[in-house]
Amino acid sequence: MSSTSPNQRIAVVGLGSMGYGMASSLKRAGHTVTGCDVSADAVARFVNDGGAGARTPAEAAREADIVVSVVVNAAQTEAILFGKDGAAETMPNDSVFVSSATMDPDVARRLAKQLEESGRHYLDAPISGGAQRAAQGELTILASGSPAAFAKARPALDAMAAKLYELGDAAGQGAAFKMINQLLAGVHIAAASEAMAFAAKQGLDIRKVYEVITASAGNSWMFENRMPHVLDGDYTPRSAVEIFVKDLGIIQDMARTARFPVPVSAAALQMFLMTSAAGMGRDDDASVARMYAQVTGVKLPGDK
Repeated sequence: MSSTSPNQRIAVVGLGSMGYGMASSLKRAGHTVTGCDVSADAVARFVNDGGAGARTPAEAAREADIVVSVVVNAAQTEAILFGKDGAAETMPNDSVFVSSATMDPDVARRLAKQLEESGRHYLDAPISGGAQRAAQGELTILASGSPAAFAKARPALDAMAAKLYELGDAAGQGAAFKMINQLLAGVHIAAASEAMAFAAKQGLDIRKVYEVITASAGNSWMFENRMPHVLDGDYTPRSAVEIFVKDLGIIQDMARTARFPVPVSAAALQMFLMTSAAGMGRDDDASVARMYAQVTGVKLPGDK
């Protein structure tokens, strides 16, 4: 954050692994931050760390200059804005709602239109980078919205992001960019999982496979980041399987509407769906490798 940025009153709705880090970064940058979450424990933790707490989005948004929404999907975003005790009930005129959820661009445009008609601003601002970067204020934010929305949200964006991409002057563009990223991310995780399980089937030392591939042309950021979870047999969710069931599903919907074939991401979606159906939906998305292992009788680290 620039040292000249004024103190802002900011509400953060959603104090999960990403939202808590974002709220902490905002507080560390000198802003007055109120946290809100369905989990009373998460709110209490934020209060103990020096923030303020609120029970509902409406309470959190009262008198806020900026409301940052860090939830999973479009339905939750709409509920936070326009549902019972929603933020739109109390957001001051000329304040800005910063939406970080990954969603269909058409939904982002609809929510923006509805909020902007009430005299508030909407910034379509999906995020990338993970919980650690959120806590460090080093996220990548893919944002689009009106110049006024960017201007109002700038102090929060500066505190939360190492890289801010300004991708257009209307909501929906940020969401569309994020979906392209998610298409690639989901395909890369599925491909990495397939390769690692196949290597195990060949009787290869998969730790050596990891060493070789990360130094070779077949490497990807997702292979390098996710496959250590497989090597350690640790599927504690950093990013859950269900996230890619949702996001790759959105891509299928978008592609069908556009009459655009996306067969590779469709195949990846089926692997995430199969992994979820086997009871691993809330586990780390590297669990796709476990699904391959179960289907083929391969033993991976951590298997009983």
